[in-house]
Amino acid sequence: MLRVGNKIKPKIAEEQCGFIEGKGTANAIYNLRVLIERALEVQKDVYLCFIDYTKAFDRVRHDEIIMQLEQLNIDGKDFRIIKNMYWEQTAAMRVGNETSSFRRIKRGVRQGCVLSPDLFSLYSEIIMQNLENCPGIKVGGYNVNNIRYADDTVLIAENKDDLQKLLNIVEEESRKKGLELNSKKTEVMVISRKQEPPKCDIFINDAKLKQQDKFKYLGTIITSDGRNNNEIAARIAHAKTNFQKMRAVLTNEHISIQTRKRVLQCYIEPILLYGCEAWTISKQIEAKLEVTEMWFLRRMLRISWTERKSNEIVLIEVNSRRSLIKTIRKRQATFLGHVMRREKLEHLITTGKLDGKRGRGKQREKMMDGLKRWLGSGSSTETMTAMGHRELWRNMIADASKHGTG
Repeated sequence: MLRVGNKIKPKIAEEQCGFIEGKGTANAIYNLRVLIERALEVQKDVYLCFIDYTKAFDRVRHDEIIMQLEQLNIDGKDFRIIKNMYWEQTAAMRVGNETSSFRRIKRGVRQGCVLSPDLFSLYSEIIMQNLENCPGIKVGGYNVNNIRYADDTVLIAENKDDLQKLLNIVEEESRKKGLELNSKKTEVMVISRKQEPPKCDIFINDAKLKQQDKFKYLGTIITSDGRNNNEIAARIAHAKTNFQKMRAVLTNEHISIQTRKRVLQCYIEPILLYGCEAWTISKQIEAKLEVTEMWFLRRMLRISWTERKSNEIVLIEVNSRRSLIKTIRKRQATFLGHVMRREKLEHLITTGKLDGKRGRGKQREKMMDGLKRWLGSGSSTETMTAMGHRELWRNMIADASKHGTG
């Protein structure tokens, strides 16, 4: 099965982040957020369509899978195993004491099979390869018109007409392959620096799609202003809720504070920091995160809100320093160093040239601005050069961890 997977993977486009070794939701979230951030910087609106398939994994046609595998020149023995596994499937229904006749199963990838993710990726690639010559947002000479994590797909364009064209192609090609777009859950968004984002009437056949100001993609909130304030506020609220669920452990004075701090780092911090690799942290957001960090520590020590105890005293009592912002910056720097050395699409989205001009006046803070400030690096060129050298980049991160401010 590993041999088959190795033949399938080269056929999968850079835009697909699901079921790819070394990639995850962080890559898809990073690509989308940074692309939005950079497009807004040169005064481009970003038109998005978040596609929802109806039971995508259950509708994959077996005859189409077999045909695609034949074209990959897979070893005869491996091919026969896969063909028999899918081609000869039968099933029956039992209700009470009665059993129906056996019927052949012609659709769906097998749940739990190690090859199923690769087969689905190959199947969806057949659909998405039809978008290769369609307009999206051109960055560094590369046309980005979709970002995917398994079947979670977002189409990307610079205007309404281009977005409709992309959606029409995906809908038509999906229908040919037996997949159906759910028009009630497929939604559109226009991300703009304008006070009132442009209207975007997009249709699947005759069904008009909802235009949203806020959408949760891969567990992270995307908003029409292109900022991540709402997402970070939601992360803080979610982390606090889970802290309260574990209150019996985290506030238990019979457990050492060091152990409780470790529990906090292992179970609560991952919830708080999900997707932080692409966060733009303004001074206001930084202050909120630091308040959240102290909120956790004060409750672990059972300090009442009426007690006049300074944060410095609390930190001494838990034998700790403020570390949340440093943790975020280290994760951002480590992630960036990794993807800039390995991933073509992330590299292009981060450094590639976009057509357009910056607006007048003060520019929005970008994720990279805060990271450069923390690292104490000068120009973007200097930072990008350092990322390409593993040891130099590690040393910069280590030095910033000791002296950086956030």
